[in-house]
Amino acid sequence: MTRTAFVTGGARGIGRSIATTLGAQGFRVGVVDRDLEPARATAEAITAAGGTAIAVWADVTDTASVRAAVETVTAELGPVDVAVNNAGWDDFMNFVDTTEEFWEKVLDINFTGALRVCHAVVPGMTERGYGRIVNIGSDAGRVGSSLEAVYSGAKGGIIAFTKTLAREIASTGVTANTVCPGPTDTAMLRAYADSSPDGAKVLAGMTRAVPMRRLAQPADVAAAVAFFASGPAGYITGQTLSVSGGLTMA
Repeated sequence: MTRTAFVTGGARGIGRSIATTLGAQGFRVGVVDRDLEPARATAEAITAAGGTAIAVWADVTDTASVRAAVETVTAELGPVDVAVNNAGWDDFMNFVDTTEEFWEKVLDINFTGALRVCHAVVPGMTERGYGRIVNIGSDAGRVGSSLEAVYSGAKGGIIAFTKTLAREIASTGVTANTVCPGPTDTAMLRAYADSSPDGAKVLAGMTRAVPMRRLAQPADVAAAVAFFASGPAGYITGQTLSVSGGLTMA
């Protein structure tokens, strides 16, 4: 049976890799992003490889747009069977230098945005008796991360929320799990490194800290998401899986 996946932040980076991986595995994919042109490019790459995908605009900080995106994906691809909450944003700075406006933005995108998507799709999943929620957390939410205090708090919230949601819906055939990337080679990380006078040293230090001696690639994270999204993973729920090359092991 062909399933439909709804991937937020699916246009670039980790989200693009998740979307293309699911597309290659036979899922119909809604590539959901507020940047529509790169979302279209991702959807086109999936279809060019023989899959089925559409690009859908949504801003996860806007409830109405999230619900409209779910309706569009449902109408064009079928009911949402897999929801991947990948959309995220952060900026690196000491907590004492942050503002309440910054807190609100980080929490709204990284935490409340995932709640909006889950609130929109979970009722249909439980009614149909099947569903996979895969939330993208971060090892920053498990062990902390310097210069990311608010982001770490938001991702810690995602981990706790996912466990509780998993408990509430466990008897319905719907699972909820969290994938926590460690340091990952993305455009956001590269932009930070490029803007910092010590950027090269920071990246080198991150790489040395990982036992596998390399940063994660988006495809590494996508593989973990695809596992949780799969049918055979139906007895696994409420779990938190780090994709960190051994950087965190507890």
